[in-house]
Amino acid sequence: MHTLNLGILAHVDAGKTSLTERLLHTAGVIDEIGSVDDGNTQTDSLALERQRGITIKSAVVSFVLDDITINLIDTPGHPDFIAEVERVLNVLDGAVLVVSAVEGVQAQTRVLMRTLRRLRIPTLIFVNKVDRGGAREESVLRGISERLTPAVVAMGSVDGAGGRAARCMPYTAADADFTDRLTELLADHDDALLAAYVESAAPLPYGWLREALSAQTGRALVHPVFFGSAITGTGVDALISGIKELLPVGEGDADGPVSGAVFKVERGPGGEKIAYVRMFSGTLRIRDRLPFGRREGKHGDGEGGGTGKSGGRRGEGKGDDGLGEAKVTGISVFDRGAAVSEPAVGAGRIAKLRGLGDIRIGDTVGEPGTSAPDRWFAPPTLESVVVPRPPASRGELHFALAQLAEQDPLINLRQDDIRKEVSVSLYGEVQKEVIQATLADEFGIDVAFRETTTICLERPNGSGSAYEVGDQDPNPFLATIGLRVDPAPIGSGIGYRLEVELGSMPFSLMRAVEETVGETLRQGIHGWQVTDCVVTMTHSGYWPRQSHSHAVFDKSMSSTAGDFRNLTPLVLMSALQQAGTTVYEPMHRFRLEFPADLLGPLLPVLAHLRAVPGTPTVRGAACVLEGEIPAARVHELQQQLPSLTRGEGVLESDFDCYRAVVGTVPDRPRTDRDPLNRKEYLLQTVRRVAARRD
Repeated sequence: MHTLNLGILAHVDAGKTSLTERLLHTAGVIDEIGSVDDGNTQTDSLALERQRGITIKSAVVSFVLDDITINLIDTPGHPDFIAEVERVLNVLDGAVLVVSAVEGVQAQTRVLMRTLRRLRIPTLIFVNKVDRGGAREESVLRGISERLTPAVVAMGSVDGAGGRAARCMPYTAADADFTDRLTELLADHDDALLAAYVESAAPLPYGWLREALSAQTGRALVHPVFFGSAITGTGVDALISGIKELLPVGEGDADGPVSGAVFKVERGPGGEKIAYVRMFSGTLRIRDRLPFGRREGKHGDGEGGGTGKSGGRRGEGKGDDGLGEAKVTGISVFDRGAAVSEPAVGAGRIAKLRGLGDIRIGDTVGEPGTSAPDRWFAPPTLESVVVPRPPASRGELHFALAQLAEQDPLINLRQDDIRKEVSVSLYGEVQKEVIQATLADEFGIDVAFRETTTICLERPNGSGSAYEVGDQDPNPFLATIGLRVDPAPIGSGIGYRLEVELGSMPFSLMRAVEETVGETLRQGIHGWQVTDCVVTMTHSGYWPRQSHSHAVFDKSMSSTAGDFRNLTPLVLMSALQQAGTTVYEPMHRFRLEFPADLLGPLLPVLAHLRAVPGTPTVRGAACVLEGEIPAARVHELQQQLPSLTRGEGVLESDFDCYRAVVGTVPDRPRTDRDPLNRKEYLLQTVRRVAARRD
């Protein structure tokens, strides 16, 4: 039995959850098709999903097609939950991208397809809702070719589009126009087929074309387009045939070393962690001791990044190096719509693992390899302070948010010990509402959010260096540190290097400096995360372990990791001040379609929002305008758009890049001891040390 891990992706409301229901019904897993509106679908199991009629968390369900077990992963369509989609992409063998026949290609559709193509994930496109009023077969197909990828071919036609009686008819070898289009498309990537096409006056054998189509789809070179309706079922049989014929099954050596990736974590009824793992290699059994942890990954659309570490000891749970080991106490695999307990799980399959108490989303299990997590979408660009009501429940709030962060690490809890506040990172306002409702429903905590603000970045303008010698004024610590900060290419994150001998200090002290560099750069000169830089240690020195005669180890005479952790922020921020930094704000690429006669009144509004529009394109009575706009102003534009365009305007936007802030530079309130203020920093450090001794 082969396994195919298949993702269903779409812009919100394109009908992917309804398509999941139809596929399960056709495969015989369910007897009755659920409805998103009625809140009784298989994959929208959360109460909040049923109430809102949207997918919030990815869900796995299984069915069988001939000799293939398909693990179907339904993903959120709303852009506020793009992090859920990103985690799923790393474990897919293939995907079905759902496009509405009424709305056509939308903002999230373009973001998803761009990423699927970059990752070379074999993808079929399903144009859904052909039975809905306003369905447009030809224009949607043209939009797919123009705005997603030109490497597409329609696998059938629609009769009676826009009505309940719409029927989808697959093309066959007898359709000459179809075979001609298919031949021309495939010949672009197949020299042998191209030569035969040029040399032969007769049509090429249809069997050869189908084999070439399967091969090129499996290599993500072409993308077949199917039409249908998840509600009526028309066209779904053709899609199922396409899934079986055109998408490659998962591969992996069941006898090789264990290797997998964690793409989802949830809590069981007893509060225990359950990890969803895609196995890439090997066979995992109950009671096996499984190493897991986080290794360095890559970055895609999201600019900026951080340092990654690997190596070090392993023990029960996780060590300081982020790696751990634990015994697997339970394994469940997906079988015909349900999770079934099994003694083992092999390569290519998806399993729910129990017993890994410290595991996190993005961890690899077993040996590192192709399972290393990747960063393909932009990180959240918004944040907001969460305020508990009443204030006395701050401790409960932090515990609850920590559990939510297990399921979605990108909410990135930020604790402000100075103001006694906690903030979360967000993709949008809907996500904020979902967090608020989840805290109320699952934890009984009533919260409010402060005004949403934009998350900016800092990048160094040039190079800067600083050093301090141990136990010499004004350095009160038994540590010598020299650091240099240099700019690095955009998107490279934070690098750390040594210009001193690795053996010049004990490893524990070296590591203390490296870890503190990463922590300190979370707040730069203006309070924002510093990225795209290289920090180099240029000087080092320490006091070996010493004691008075016949006495025990004396910290006052010997360097400790605390000396280096306390001194590093002072040296690093001095170097950063010398280098200088520029604050960058997130920008969105927007596409605005509206009545052409409203272009004049709309342009001043865009200018007020600091948008930079391109050249407008007029198509009949409609005008299309593309450009850039600060992420902080997108929500405001969305709110104003109906009144500005008589309710006819359509706005699409997605993250594009970070640009230097023009005008007043926004400062972020500091939550640390503020190494920019040396006197206050040292006073707080002394207080912290004294508090720990007490």
